[in-house]
Amino acid sequence: MIRIDWKKLPSFALAGVLMGTASLVAVPHGVALAQPAVSRGLPDFTELVEQVGPSVVNIRTSEKVSARTNTNGMDEDMLEFFRRFGVPIPNMPRQQRPQRPQPDEEQPRGVGSGFILTADGYVMTNAHVVEGADEVIVTLTDKREFKAKLVGADKRTDVAVVKIDATGLPAVKVGDVSRLKVGEWVMAIGSPFGLESTVTAGIVSAKQRDTGDYLPFIQTDVAINPGNSGGPLINMRGEVVGINSQIYSRSGGFMGISFAIPMDEAIRVSEQLRASGRVTRGRIGVQIGQVSKDVAESIGLGKASGALVTGVEAGSPADKAGIEAGDIITRFDGKVIDKLADLPRLVGNTKPGTKSTVTVFRRGSAKDLGITIAEIEGDKPASKLAEREEKPKASPAAQLLGLSVSGLTDAQKKELKIRGGVVVNVATDAAARAGLREGDIILSIANIEITGVKDFEAALAKLDKNKPVNVLYRRGEWAQYALIRPSK
Repeated sequence: MIRIDWKKLPSFALAGVLMGTASLVAVPHGVALAQPAVSRGLPDFTELVEQVGPSVVNIRTSEKVSARTNTNGMDEDMLEFFRRFGVPIPNMPRQQRPQRPQPDEEQPRGVGSGFILTADGYVMTNAHVVEGADEVIVTLTDKREFKAKLVGADKRTDVAVVKIDATGLPAVKVGDVSRLKVGEWVMAIGSPFGLESTVTAGIVSAKQRDTGDYLPFIQTDVAINPGNSGGPLINMRGEVVGINSQIYSRSGGFMGISFAIPMDEAIRVSEQLRASGRVTRGRIGVQIGQVSKDVAESIGLGKASGALVTGVEAGSPADKAGIEAGDIITRFDGKVIDKLADLPRLVGNTKPGTKSTVTVFRRGSAKDLGITIAEIEGDKPASKLAEREEKPKASPAAQLLGLSVSGLTDAQKKELKIRGGVVVNVATDAAARAGLREGDIILSIANIEITGVKDFEAALAKLDKNKPVNVLYRRGEWAQYALIRPSK
């Protein structure tokens, strides 16, 4: 046995003693021992699933079809996958295609998810889940099924509200998105590929992620697949903080990046939908572009911020307020415009008729202008803009950007009050990730004005295939820029 005289070790501290033998580590007096790392176990989601699970619903949709064949005869869950995430629909051999449906026959259209917003039957989901549906069926976790009535849908935010005839339902608790932190654990419940009440989990990867859409998204690594659309994103307190809406993918499958609509934005939209069945948004009538670092430095603005006015609509609120092309809008109603997307979001969230102030930077100095907000018109149906007998095949250069376009008729140009442009027939891959979609009107590419398909192809031929390209496009009455990063 080893005997230790503790009095002879006045300047050392004992670090450890092993059973049977003594093991000492000499540590100089006054030096603190390193604290062991705190071991944290993985979260347990079982209580959350029991708490929130009954509030999540499965949504099936169907539509009446005339005497036309369904798209390639594919399974409807997979069709929803291809439609939503911009993956080209593969051709199916003719002999494998289904029989032509009879006129006005109800055909399954898609599957999605949703959650109970109020105990009296209001259910929230994605607008793309119910878009074009003639019938919406909501299935609760207790297997009860209800035909739902569409209260309203907003394509810009991809939020929809439906109503079922039921009471005493288990409504979700809505969380405070401002308290959500990057790195925080979150959970999703939905019906991927029709598999009801499927639970997946992950962490918040980023907040305020700008994907080119109307609002900033919550980015997570929660596994989201076709059928999860419209389902809730839930924090560890059992509160819904977002609506699962999109994924980023080059292959069409889940690649570890998914996006959810922030719940504060969704609630604001849902309140308008429940009140009037539609969402009203403000507009000032300007076309805007990015302020580059070089431009900011050359004009004395300093940092690259704000929104560059590239055009002003005649007779619009901006025109009446004295805003000019070349102005840089740096503030709206006192709020700083840090990046391009901030302006349409702030203006869009302003009630039409409101008197506001716009601060512009013009020729080296800032100037405040009073402006009265007008109402933005709803999106024009894509079908009206794409009415033509045959859609031409996309060129290799256009395919690299994920675009297929065709020209506009003189009547369409007159209706839209534009000199030229091309209409987007298909937007996939890089174009879809940049926010473009079918029915958009492309006005310029890489600062080159597009008057028709020939100009479009000529502009593409001059592009560096490895560099992002800016595209000015119009959707409804609103024009905006997108930056397309070509697929590698």
